[in-house]
Amino acid sequence: MGININSLSSANFTAWNASFHSGESADAWVSYNATTQMLSLSLRYRTENQSTDNTNLCYKVDLKEVLPEKATIGFSGSTGFYAEKHTIRYWNFSSSLTTIEEREDSSNKGTGPKRFPLRDLALATNNFSSHQKLGEGGFGCVYKGYLSREGIMVAVKKISQGSKQGKKEYMTEVKIISSLRHRKLVQLIGWCHDKTQFLLVYEFMPNGSLDSHLFFKKSIIKWDVRYNVAAGLALALLYLHEEREQCVVHHDIKASNIMLDSGFNAKLGDFGLARLMDHELDLKTTGLAGTLGYMAPEYATTGKASKESDVYSFGVVALEIACGKKATEIKLTQTQSLDQMLKNEFDPKEVEHLMMVGLWCSHPDRSLRPSIREAIQVLKFEGALPDLPTRMPVPIYCATMTSNSMDLVH
Repeated sequence: MGININSLSSANFTAWNASFHSGESADAWVSYNATTQMLSLSLRYRTENQSTDNTNLCYKVDLKEVLPEKATIGFSGSTGFYAEKHTIRYWNFSSSLTTIEEREDSSNKGTGPKRFPLRDLALATNNFSSHQKLGEGGFGCVYKGYLSREGIMVAVKKISQGSKQGKKEYMTEVKIISSLRHRKLVQLIGWCHDKTQFLLVYEFMPNGSLDSHLFFKKSIIKWDVRYNVAAGLALALLYLHEEREQCVVHHDIKASNIMLDSGFNAKLGDFGLARLMDHELDLKTTGLAGTLGYMAPEYATTGKASKESDVYSFGVVALEIACGKKATEIKLTQTQSLDQMLKNEFDPKEVEHLMMVGLWCSHPDRSLRPSIREAIQVLKFEGALPDLPTRMPVPIYCATMTSNSMDLVH
């Protein structure tokens, strides 16, 4: 029994005791785990002595690099020099992967995002006019548009052609955010995949991103609005971390990914770096990605993302909301760290709670950070303020050597 990857030669093989079981029925399983990239085969005859009649084989392979975008699963048989009879008595196929086609079918029933023709998005954005451009990122541009058939304003993200990372993030967003439904997440309206063109269509957020107000003074956000923004972001993370069957690690929480609707209510967007994780699992190696200044120390060193690394990023944003400055510019040793643009129009108790939560969540030691639920309790005045050290702690940890990390002690 062997595993062949686009070749007549087996990548891995083992002996098969078929000659001892002529005419007997056997159960065979072929399974693939995309997280571990492990392809596994198992063959078992229906005999009492299962320990000697079982055959197992596995091989690590990234099927995304082997299979085309669309693939067919089937059976074939060969007899060699002798006559044999091969019978498939029954078979079953199951998968946890949701394909783009399946999502399109569900969207046509009104249950999710839908696929748009490129011509509709070109018309909506005046052929992607520079006058409609809302912003530009590392992997493409975002345009304001109007879908006349749906009668709604949208934001259209157009992935730069030739960007492999951009295409990867496009696929991640379609896969993950299509399954998410929460009032504190930017809604994905649909997508477009037209040959070399990859586009994502989101609900339009009239007040743009949080960073444009905090750092570039597009407008001065009052304190009560700021506090609600922080609380709204926390609720979005609670949904992602604890209220779904699988945990979603966002991986890139920062002020520019927090969008504001017409009432300045916060919604978390940009799930291009997000990853699904089982709740009982600890850290997951994802490779280093994200934004400096918002990365947890252990993630920046090991490339292992977790709920705790998301909480760290939330803590950084909480401090930015209170101080009105980028995290790299905040000097917490100063007595006047609060945003001076507020002009003393704020609730001192709320300021204390938000600052304390920000420092607690951004603690260098991941084991001393709260869960997002615990942070919410403090923000809602339902939990006690944390007992924080009087001086800024320094992270001390040892990371295991891997191909994309190195041993480092701070």
